[in-house]
Amino acid sequence: MRCLVHVAVAALALSWAGPALAAPLVLGAQESGTVQWELATISALGLDKKHGVELEIRPLADSRAGQIALQAGAVDVILSDFVWVSLQRHQGGTVTMVPHSLAVGGLMLPAGSAITTVADLKGKTIAVAGGPVDKSWVTLQAYYNSVTGARLVDDVTANYGAPPLVNELLGNGGADAALNFWQWNARAKAAGASELIPVARMLADLGVSEQPPLLGWTFTEETADTRHDDLVGFLNASFEAKDRLLHDDAVWEPLRALMGAEADEALFLRLRDDYRAGIVAHYDPAHTEPAKQAFALMARFGGSDLVGDSEALDPGTFWKGFSK
Repeated sequence: MRCLVHVAVAALALSWAGPALAAPLVLGAQESGTVQWELATISALGLDKKHGVELEIRPLADSRAGQIALQAGAVDVILSDFVWVSLQRHQGGTVTMVPHSLAVGGLMLPAGSAITTVADLKGKTIAVAGGPVDKSWVTLQAYYNSVTGARLVDDVTANYGAPPLVNELLGNGGADAALNFWQWNARAKAAGASELIPVARMLADLGVSEQPPLLGWTFTEETADTRHDDLVGFLNASFEAKDRLLHDDAVWEPLRALMGAEADEALFLRLRDDYRAGIVAHYDPAHTEPAKQAFALMARFGGSDLVGDSEALDPGTFWKGFSK
């Protein structure tokens, strides 16, 4: 009898405790990535609370670690690119995404370079961040082919390396040109380098109607179903933070340390302005033609190493459950 009383009291105590707190939405984010600027802004402005979502940020070493964590169910949301999302869906996965950034890199030249067009790259050494199937590198190959009719990989020496090494090679004469991620290009510009042509212009000249969103908040359809309100709350917070970062200079001041530009005003302004150029201000899940065009380009010039046996962007790549 005493045991039954104890059980009844325990059950009553649980009922008085109120509803269980919702689990936080777990975001996997590269610890040193520029995504931290948006996440810090969301936190500083209380946009997560405003939109009714609790966030837990788990640091990741790189984008590949994020993809593995998402597939293992260790995180709910990561940043990934639309080509990877489409390929996963083609292979039977259920990942989908909402655009986060339009920012892409460009072909950089050291101060005093005699290179004036991509045709001048023949016989030169190019430092490339991201490896042989990096999407910017594939785009440059397509663009070079369109200008010269030749294969870039046959005409140049490509040295692949991490972004800091690519900038170092550009600065110390170890490379005649460099293809790096946008934030590292911003640092190179602040140090005196110049951009011969941005990847966005290459894509436009290759027939891509407008710059597609390279990166997006990526999650599974299961998460979209079971955590719908939390996910939408986070996406609303994300887009509000983007709007503030785009239009309000004051919100950038607390980010100087994260940007590594506390004592360098020129670098701070360059990073801020180049980041703003890649901000996604609106999202219409029905407007996917630029991504379709870019994917077809990647399939043609990147081949199976980049897109497997997929030839077209999967129609479910961009999540239809949200618009902005």
